Amino acid sequence: MDEVSTMLSGVRGRVVSRDGTEIAYERYGDGRPLVLVGGTNGGTGRALAGLLARRFSVVTYERRGAGAVEREIEDLAAVLAAAGPGAAVHGTETGGVLALAGAAAGLPVGAVSVYEPPYTVGAELLGRVAPRVLVVDGGASPAATRHAARALTAALPRARHRTLTGQTHEVAPHVLAPVLEEFLDESSV
Repeated sequence: MDEVSTMLSGVRGRVVSRDGTEIAYERYGDGRPLVLVGGTNGGTGRALAGLLARRFSVVTYERRGAGAVEREIEDLAAVLAAAGPGAAVHGTETGGVLALAGAAAGLPVGAVSVYEPPYTVGAELLGRVAPRVLVVDGGASPAATRHAARALTAALPRARHRTLTGQTHEVAPHVLAPVLEEFLDESSV
């Protein structure tokens, strides 16, 4: 069994969202808490979780799917409570939109990082995102996606942008993980 497989023998748990819905989650590793929010097309980034679990207590969960943003923010709030105080959040695709919406709603998040979220969050909402944010895109992604990432960065009060050379919308976890680690280390100071 390799090191990543060992790290992925996580602890499973459940939390209850505000509306009574049970949300299943898994926790990997030990360290500062980090919640991974996957896109609506499924997948919570098990490979990414395995790489980050070497330094962080990584929590993944299955989103309930297409639904009201308010309900998903409540779900994220419940998962953050289970993750621990000051948990950072990383969202991929629509999970990035949810991470930003949660931060704008005042959820107790540390730093926020997002990978190629669709730029659908209103400017008034983005202005309320208090934590530091890292917006990441792939250098081989379509020009419109890269432009949206830069526009999102400009709209956020405390954000910076990073392009991962050669990466597409399907980012390689081993390329993204060290970028997230560096950002989270800087954000914890």
